Amino acid sequence: MTSSPDPQELRAALATLTTEAFRPDLSEIDRLPTLDIARLMNGEDAGVPAAVAAQLPAIAAVIDAVAERMARGGRLVYAGAGTAGRLGVLDASECPPTFGTAPGQVLGLIAGGPSAMVTAVEGAEDAPELAAADLDVLSLTPEDTVVGVSASGRTPYALGAVEYARSRGALTVGLACNPGSALAAAADHGIEVVVGPELLAGSTRLKAGTAQKLVLNMISTVTMMRLGKTFGNLMVDVRATNAKLRARSRRIVALATGAADDTVDAALAAADGEVKNAILVVLAGVDGPTAARLLEESGGHLRAALAAAGG
Repeated sequence: MTSSPDPQELRAALATLTTEAFRPDLSEIDRLPTLDIARLMNGEDAGVPAAVAAQLPAIAAVIDAVAERMARGGRLVYAGAGTAGRLGVLDASECPPTFGTAPGQVLGLIAGGPSAMVTAVEGAEDAPELAAADLDVLSLTPEDTVVGVSASGRTPYALGAVEYARSRGALTVGLACNPGSALAAAADHGIEVVVGPELLAGSTRLKAGTAQKLVLNMISTVTMMRLGKTFGNLMVDVRATNAKLRARSRRIVALATGAADDTVDAALAAADGEVKNAILVVLAGVDGPTAARLLEESGGHLRAALAAAGG
């Protein structure tokens, strides 16, 4: 593992970061009434969406690039340490139930491995070679995308992930919360959401974490829209793996088609429970196997399948 960074150099580096800045105006915050502290914190959080909005052109460019590659079979991989890593794992883990993504299609890597989700792994974020090792087992290709996530924009694990991925020809994205970050500079696409100093100096699980979650949600959600995994604002590739999701699947078919309950139930039965197929059965008036064929020929895009069926 990489040796620990020089303490003096690290202190000097942190002193230059917006996310680490100390705010003298909040030095007595712990003496305030609880409601006042909550109001202050809420006010700080309110500025995060505006900071994300300033990066929307960059985010949109990333989404288009990712979707283009994923349509050809590429994968989306998030890599980060601490809070940033956890947020990547969270976003990736929600893609299979929400969008029906295949295992390994969207992945989250965290410095120190799965155990670091709940327990800090000493020194893992300081080792860029660990990121290279984690990515090496994935056999990256130029169709894959690796998103390094780091509030500071200087975390060695995130930087190592981007540098390794770029050496393998994969598309790279650097998501940071400081301007002029090394991470953004190292990647093909840089997204720097500058949220300013935290309520607690250096606690980047706060505004920076919120900003990162918003951006990761946007990247995955809009990418999945571009891949045809939604129909309007309906999750038509949802996997009905429990009672709640089965009820949601039934409701989605009803909302998309306006059909009566018995028609919805019959369509889902004909489509083996597949929401997208059931919608096609109703709207195009085809049987289950025909719906499956039309969707396969349309690359999974329901609107294209409907057009092909004359619906």
